[in-house]
Amino acid sequence: MATDIDLPALTPAGRLTIRGLLATTLVLLAASAPDQPLGLPTAVAGILTTALILIREKRTPRVILRQVSWSVLPLVAGLFVIVEALNQAGVITILSDLLQSGSQTSTTTTAWAAGAGIAILSNLANNLPVGLVAAGAVHNAPLLTELVRGSLLIGVDLGPNLSITGSLATILWLTSLRREGITVNAWQFLKLGAIVMFPALIASLLRTPTLHLALTHTQATKAPAQPTRPVKEIYSATDCIMPDLSYI
Repeated sequence: MATDIDLPALTPAGRLTIRGLLATTLVLLAASAPDQPLGLPTAVAGILTTALILIREKRTPRVILRQVSWSVLPLVAGLFVIVEALNQAGVITILSDLLQSGSQTSTTTTAWAAGAGIAILSNLANNLPVGLVAAGAVHNAPLLTELVRGSLLIGVDLGPNLSITGSLATILWLTSLRREGITVNAWQFLKLGAIVMFPALIASLLRTPTLHLALTHTQATKAPAQPTRPVKEIYSATDCIMPDLSYI
């Protein structure tokens, strides 16, 4: 592995891009606090950053438009069509019932099955539609335990690191790398992904029950025992743990 890599100096446009990314991060944090959709703030921040760079470099938008991966747009649209088709077919409802019944009979087994299952499915069908289906299933299962919710979130986040088809971000990055003359094939990515993803997934799923118990104990010591929460309140807690991804 090469270690003597010459790092190019960051251009003024590059520094402006970093500032734009930092500003976008702050905007998204501010929008997330009141639980607002993130699509519009992301688009506005991106457009403003791009406009500032174009003005700074005295270039036309045509330069940016030529670099857009337009072929990815039909892919994203198709993924959302798949999710809606699964919803209309009743798959999300069936999945909700399975998760909820499993979490009531054997929470640990269901948590492991949910976390590992969604991790593998994310590589077979991409984590965007899989995450949307999982979010819908969680919303329809208000009595789902926190442990199972956490395992689903871990699986949909770590699982896509296994293969190049796991996430939209990976596809976009590989497209950008190929544009720069750097090629990473599926087998190379899979070999490295297997080394990184599986240990991280197993360690996280093993740690989840401990963190859940610690959180439960902390909450119990801070507040007196309260009656069982109504379904509506539990549903609101579900929104916080598995947010609605429809704004992506």
